[in-house]
Amino acid sequence: MEKTVLYRREKNIGMIILNRPHRLNAINDTLLKDLIEQLKNAGDDEKAGSIILTGAGKSFCAGEDLKETSAGKTMEEWLSEINGLQETQSLIMKLGKPIIAAVNGYAVGGGLEFALSCDIRIAADDAKFGFPETGVGLTVTNSGTKLIAQIVGLGKAKELVLTGDIIGSKEALKIGLVNKVVPRKELMNEALRMCKKLAEKSPLSLRLTRIAIDQGLHSSFEQIMEIEAGHMMLCVASGSQKEFVAKKLRKMKK
Repeated sequence: MEKTVLYRREKNIGMIILNRPHRLNAINDTLLKDLIEQLKNAGDDEKAGSIILTGAGKSFCAGEDLKETSAGKTMEEWLSEINGLQETQSLIMKLGKPIIAAVNGYAVGGGLEFALSCDIRIAADDAKFGFPETGVGLTVTNSGTKLIAQIVGLGKAKELVLTGDIIGSKEALKIGLVNKVVPRKELMNEALRMCKKLAEKSPLSLRLTRIAIDQGLHSSFEQIMEIEAGHMMLCVASGSQKEFVAKKLRKMKK
């Protein structure tokens, strides 16, 4: 049986593909286990400088598989799912390389949380976003309440989460939920272009900067300045900046 999440690499770009298209890539226990496995594979793949997360078929991820949920879950099964969802967030934070969400179709509930966990979100013009949890008697689980508030602001975050409203890609771009909107047929090309741009940068600088931004959200100014100073010294000590400075100077001469 084919895995519900696939991983492959194209040159120096890793691609994680949610692969339950017949269920709009909705979340179940098997998908979570496969996603955790493929996130680990992506993190361990030394040849992959950046990662794209996307969904096969018509949808990125339609959130909780309500068809399976309606059949009934034990408390142990719910706890296993919650732990799996939260492990995906931890793995993405520790990935050590940029991860880009290429969002097609629905990214709702847990699917939206997967997208929010990524560093950059590129949406197709048919993408739809929202948190329908309050309408089905559930709550946001995978740090989505924190991420959405940080990205779109507290007021808009509360509106989206409390009402369960589903918004389109234009509104998502307007409120800063996504970085860019492109025609559906251009989605993967745009995500690949972003990865190629990142590939021109220092992997060490990208890794440390990613850490600093995430840690800076809940650090004091004194703490983040100390973190940044330490990161600068790591870059200098590595000696890798010399190569990138030389490359920059060559470009400036052209």
